Amino acid sequence: MTLRVLPTRLRGAAPRLACIAGLLLSHGPGAVADSSAPADSPASPTADSPASAPAGAATGTGTQAVTAQPPAAERFAIHAQTTFVQQGTDGFASPYTGPNSLTPLTTRETFDISLYLGARLWRGAEVWVEPEIDQGFGLDNTLGVAGFPSGEDYKVGSNTPYFRMPRWFVRQTIDTGGEREAVPGVADQLAGSQSADRWVFWLGKFSVTDVFDTNQYAHDPREDFFNWAAVDAGTFDYAADAWGYTVGAAAERYIGAWTFRAGIFDLSDVPNSESLEYGFDEFQVDTEIERRYQLFGQTGRVLLTGFDSRGRMGLLDEAIELAQSTGTPANAAKVRQYRGRIGVSLDLEQPITSDLGVFARAGKAAGNVEAYEFTDIDRTVELGTSLKGSPWRRPDDTVGFAAIDDGISAEREEYFNLGGRGILCGDGKLPHPGAEQILESYYSFAPLSWAQISLDYQWIDNPCYNTDRGPVSVAAVRLHAQF
Repeated sequence: MTLRVLPTRLRGAAPRLACIAGLLLSHGPGAVADSSAPADSPASPTADSPASAPAGAATGTGTQAVTAQPPAAERFAIHAQTTFVQQGTDGFASPYTGPNSLTPLTTRETFDISLYLGARLWRGAEVWVEPEIDQGFGLDNTLGVAGFPSGEDYKVGSNTPYFRMPRWFVRQTIDTGGEREAVPGVADQLAGSQSADRWVFWLGKFSVTDVFDTNQYAHDPREDFFNWAAVDAGTFDYAADAWGYTVGAAAERYIGAWTFRAGIFDLSDVPNSESLEYGFDEFQVDTEIERRYQLFGQTGRVLLTGFDSRGRMGLLDEAIELAQSTGTPANAAKVRQYRGRIGVSLDLEQPITSDLGVFARAGKAAGNVEAYEFTDIDRTVELGTSLKGSPWRRPDDTVGFAAIDDGISAEREEYFNLGGRGILCGDGKLPHPGAEQILESYYSFAPLSWAQISLDYQWIDNPCYNTDRGPVSVAAVRLHAQF
């Protein structure tokens, strides 16, 4: 990678990044563990890292304390996954439609197949390259619902299979002490061990949600919940191309019950684009604080995540004023200037038993600026639960339930009512706005240890905040295999 001189706009963020670095450095010892002890990657990914628009990361810690001899460090690994989803809507009420409206009685399918190729470079460092083939479309080309009903649907579709490279990155782990933990060998993670206290550094192309806002119960649309606002906080407008990936760097500091994370990533060249703005001219800074604790004899986690995007975005008030003065539909693209959009979210993950867990998310983002990458949500609340099938002798099966309430600002309501279009929403008018409310339930049946068949149902009231439309029932079947 060629080193570049930071652009002027990025230099303006230097004091903020320096404060983040100071916070990370002020916690814990800096001495590197004995070089004879094995060290491996951070244990954030699960056996199948998602590769979808709203989701990227794997979930949970994936580690356990080592009381005997730590496992040997894995040198190379090859994993694979394939996922097929068929999804459709019912004949819901639709008195009028606009350019971004959901259509009644529509079905769509998506299919993808991925390889995960990993190798250890040197002590604590591993490289991953992940080629993928995709095909298919989301409902109405992934439009019409702010909390879109399938995380396997990208903002790009194709009738024929096409190749892409969603991830290529290097991750370096530096042990700094504490009890050793086993690291399972899964996609995006080589088997081995690591110390409880450690530094982890990421560099390359990956998803912001590989590192931030992870949750073991709701984060992977290939295995658990489908809805975009279930797998990540709906207000987390994270840097990404139209497939959900970006180029950047991140650092994590694990120490005791705390983890501190920070990262900087390229934004798209224009909002919701297939192309990134390389060189950090338009960029996003992400920070996160994680606190682990014991409750009900289980380890829970709470995460506070913040983002600050800096790019060419439109103020909704200015777009509204222009539309009213010219008699044309509101268009944020006409008033874009270099400015920021910030947001913050809270993520709770609490196991009750080894089979039962609950989770919650809440978030708020600036409502007077156009949404840049993810979806049109200014506030969100999510509650849910996940239960393994051990009580009915199906330990590999999972049943999940989530309730989501999403909303937008008064400025965004007026913008949509004047014909404005967002990332996913835009019915042409919005005379009767209301909160978008979603209930999702799924059952994942595992006939084999490496294969799952899932049935999913979502009830969506006021899609894209329009009380004149819906409610919508969305049913789906998912076939997934991983190796």
